[in-house]
Amino acid sequence: MGSVKEVEIIKKTGIDTEGEGEFIFSDRYSVFDWGEMPDHIEKKGSALCMLSSFFFELLEKNKIKTHFLGLNEGGQLKKFSKMKTASNRMRVKIVRVIRPEYDKENNKYDYSAYKNKLSNYLIPLEVIYRNKLTEGSSVFKRIKDGSASFGSLGLDHEPVLNELLKKPVIDVSTKLEHTDRYLTWDEAQIISGLDAENIKTLKTLVSAINNIISAACKKAKIENVDGKFEFGVDAKGNITVVDVLGTPDECRFLYDGFHISKEFARRWYRKTEWYTAVEKAKKMGGPDWKTLVKILPPPLPPEIKKLISQMYLSVTNEITGKKVFDSPPLKKVIKELKKYDN
Repeated sequence: MGSVKEVEIIKKTGIDTEGEGEFIFSDRYSVFDWGEMPDHIEKKGSALCMLSSFFFELLEKNKIKTHFLGLNEGGQLKKFSKMKTASNRMRVKIVRVIRPEYDKENNKYDYSAYKNKLSNYLIPLEVIYRNKLTEGSSVFKRIKDGSASFGSLGLDHEPVLNELLKKPVIDVSTKLEHTDRYLTWDEAQIISGLDAENIKTLKTLVSAINNIISAACKKAKIENVDGKFEFGVDAKGNITVVDVLGTPDECRFLYDGFHISKEFARRWYRKTEWYTAVEKAKKMGGPDWKTLVKILPPPLPPEIKKLISQMYLSVTNEITGKKVFDSPPLKKVIKELKKYDN
């Protein structure tokens, strides 16, 4: 069970055999690694499930291997294109999750389990693409504090706010640690156990998927700013796309310059005392940082919660080109959201 979706195991995975499971997308949401927030966003789970399945089908058409098996509609597995109603249940192949051991005394993780050539496992990396650097992008913060340079990110100059990059930045972070930690690609290769050729394959796949998502978004007049992917190695040793992709929770989308991802909720919470406490606790380090936060996140105002729900539904309708949900046009939803964006 995660902060926003649950996994129901149908067939257990083995060392050399993939299993099967179903993602059950909830209406919960999470920001700043906190886990479940106090509100539920109505029909958000179904919207994410339907939109991600639409992109999984596009990947399959482009010969990109994924773990997607279909959507559960009344006990039957169907492709997105064959669905008559919205579903919040997605059937997928599952691989092993090998968690690195945490050394509390030295605040380090032990990835030695990945040193042997493995198959049928989740790659312990999150791979990020960045087409544009908007306000709030971690790139600016990392360049400022010296933890990264524009050169190390593959850029030939120091980026500026809202710059559309000639070549997307492909970034990488940890996936299975208590807080995501950015890595160099050399570090990523070492901890994941992948060889140089597989790292190259990862980057090639990210570029290809980024292009597929961007093209679909462009038809809906939506700009694909950045996003993240997860990958696994299947039982045959092939790199496959896993988890979820192409949704407002995995991507940062813009419509006429306005964020239509959960960035809107992030910005609202950045104005609260709770966010200040979260940032202070994270800096103190350790997997138990949440215990240091003595205040709870406040609920969203009802009207904002309703509009965020409509945003998810309308984005799914307009990117897929299918009236999956009864929701106003995205343009109208954004106009209402802008009234609260100050």
